[in-house]
Amino acid sequence: MKKTIVIIEDDPAINHGIELTLGNEQYEFCHCYSLRDAKEAQHADLIILDLNLPDGNGLDFLKELRKTSQIPVLILTANDTELDEVSGLSLGADDYVTKPFSLMALRLRVQKLLARSGASAESFFYEKNGLSLDFKNLHFTKDGTEIELSKTEIRLLRCFVENEGITVSRERLIDYVWQNQQYVDENALTVSVKRLRDKIESKDERLIHTVYGIGYVFKWEKSNVHA
Repeated sequence: MKKTIVIIEDDPAINHGIELTLGNEQYEFCHCYSLRDAKEAQHADLIILDLNLPDGNGLDFLKELRKTSQIPVLILTANDTELDEVSGLSLGADDYVTKPFSLMALRLRVQKLLARSGASAESFFYEKNGLSLDFKNLHFTKDGTEIELSKTEIRLLRCFVENEGITVSRERLIDYVWQNQQYVDENALTVSVKRLRDKIESKDERLIHTVYGIGYVFKWEKSNVHA
């Protein structure tokens, strides 16, 4: 069955251009040109959301959506300030892309978001560059050596690898890892990230990168200094 993507974008050329970019052989598309048109977005597998719409702000739509739904949302906008990006990610966006954008990069980001949302917790497995993570059997190794991880570190690591290459806000990480707690000191996240880095990184590589003012991104990079 095809995945359904709702595109909320008031520029018809961009709206339909996104469909051509992603390919309608793989996905079903619902084209919305205003927030009023987006009533059926709650039934989508993915929402591509512009922020500047004729009848409102996309961030307001996102805030309301997150009260009832965790549908993946990719913000695609001309708003390229750090404040806009932080606001979007803090309100629950899964990714933030600014115009003009790379068509190839957009396809990759959409594929990753859909794959992540469709992966079940029971079957998720990740293996790359000597790091082997079996979340079903809770077996984690680095270059063949077993890694002991706490429940918090396991949830944190899962969120990172599911979003490889995508910046995840501190707020979203806290919600994902400590979802059953009403209040969590942000310092707890900093400490947990440091402990996880110490366990999965080696002296000549970095996996978890700090994105100052926003959160973290999980990607492979050769280095000998943590940030």
